[in-house]
Amino acid sequence: MADSLVDEVAFRTLTADQLVVLATYGTEMVSADGDVLFSEGDAAYDLIVVLEGRADIVRRSWQGTEAPIATYGSGGFLGELSLLTGQRPNLTARTVGPGRVLRVPVESFRRLLDRETDIADLIIAAFIARRRRLEEGEGAHTLELLGSGFSPESAALLHFVRRNELPHVWTDLDDVEDPPALLASWGAHPADAPVVVTPTRVMRRPTPGELAEHLGLTYRPQPGRTFDLTVIGAGPAGLAGAVYGASEGLDVVVLDVTGVGGQAGTSSRIENYLGFPGGVSGEELTSLASVQAQRFGARIATPCGVAGIELHGSFFVVTLSDGSQVPTRAVLVATGARYRKLALDGWEDLEGRGIYYAATAIEARTCFGSEAVVVGAGNSAGQAALFLAGSGATVTMVIRGPSAVSSMSHYLLDRIESHPHIQVLTRSEVVAVVPVDGHLSEVRIRTEEEEATRPCRALFCFIGADPEADWLPADVARDRSGFVLTDRDVDMAEGDAPRLPFETSLRGVFAAGDCRFGSMKRVAAAVGEGSSSIRSVQQYLTAARHA
Repeated sequence: MADSLVDEVAFRTLTADQLVVLATYGTEMVSADGDVLFSEGDAAYDLIVVLEGRADIVRRSWQGTEAPIATYGSGGFLGELSLLTGQRPNLTARTVGPGRVLRVPVESFRRLLDRETDIADLIIAAFIARRRRLEEGEGAHTLELLGSGFSPESAALLHFVRRNELPHVWTDLDDVEDPPALLASWGAHPADAPVVVTPTRVMRRPTPGELAEHLGLTYRPQPGRTFDLTVIGAGPAGLAGAVYGASEGLDVVVLDVTGVGGQAGTSSRIENYLGFPGGVSGEELTSLASVQAQRFGARIATPCGVAGIELHGSFFVVTLSDGSQVPTRAVLVATGARYRKLALDGWEDLEGRGIYYAATAIEARTCFGSEAVVVGAGNSAGQAALFLAGSGATVTMVIRGPSAVSSMSHYLLDRIESHPHIQVLTRSEVVAVVPVDGHLSEVRIRTEEEEATRPCRALFCFIGADPEADWLPADVARDRSGFVLTDRDVDMAEGDAPRLPFETSLRGVFAAGDCRFGSMKRVAAAVGEGSSSIRSVQQYLTAARHA
């Protein structure tokens, strides 16, 4: 989308008829010159509609200066995607001259999205366009990250902000002439890196969870509220469940230990997903699904690790790793799978320092102009190899079997075979990883002909995955490999009623996606399972109400 079109969408105004409708959802207020409508660090903010006068959005710096972001006149409305996500505002909005504004509280705004389709379409399109403007303009400086591109801690923060599409500026200290001087300007030292600068705080070596809590993106307990459905996992299956559940009127919350997207979110390009003939990145697909789910009213909280599920009478309690509890009437487990590792000495010490399980722009930077090794023969491995080679790396694919014909899509095989910067080694395996100064430097590869050491700045491991289901209670049956059993695969006692589709051995707990026994391990299949499971969730909730 061209910048001019983005601006046109971002700054659309409401018609007189639309303002009349909006007035039923909010409260009109008279404003004076300089009234602050919301500011950095506020716990939340309302949708603000300018009825008369003008309102400016500015970014305030630590040095006391201000930078203009946007101006809205009569018929304009203030806000962006953070109104859906619950993120605290990181900009200041204030009136210029006397006027009138309409305040629409968040809960009323959510009802408006559900009931007023035409207005909702206009507002959501503007919010998406505004987020893009913030990501590429002055607004990105509301969140500044400073760290080393080779630091796992820095990479974790970068993955978190990018998965949640938070406007930000990244400064690689390895590219800075005088890192101590730069950090000192923020009152920090090299030992404090990575450093995150927000409008209200300088954070030293924060975890993604600490940053999320500061920004208001983690789960916040709501006394007296019991959700209809808690979705655990924000990959394709979980997001699909959230979209269809919320669109059917269920009160849905989505919890994920990392961020939106799951494994699909790390895919550089998905070319066989229905409706995208030109392909779509996993990040784009899951980002759109996230907005869609939140538009229908689902809450998404990340990072939120789940420690367990317990049945308490007629409802469940989902306990988070920080001890918080989420009461819910039903649960959809969509936690996906975790990547397998090679059993090599020093492997875990090099994770994030040259050994990776995803190939995104963050990891591609570490091997630009150098050697990279991709281990695996599935679609994820093929997509990673092509992306890395296209990003300036020389790639060696290491495949244990005689070929990847049975495990990789034909279109990927053709491109890999014809790519000048990809070498494929079959009947081969990596037998050793060699670090230098704490970072991967070489790998030893055994083929049918020889065993040799070669330089390697980055190794990408795609050798399959195990279900992320160890944390589930014993009442949830699994197969020998740990995959969750559902419906017909659940052993039932004599006289026991059959399980609903996607229902586990623990009634009211459902499973979809890669963690489920028998799933296809494809993005489209995960979306289908997450969507289809909602019918069973509704049947269960209806029966529970009449029990």
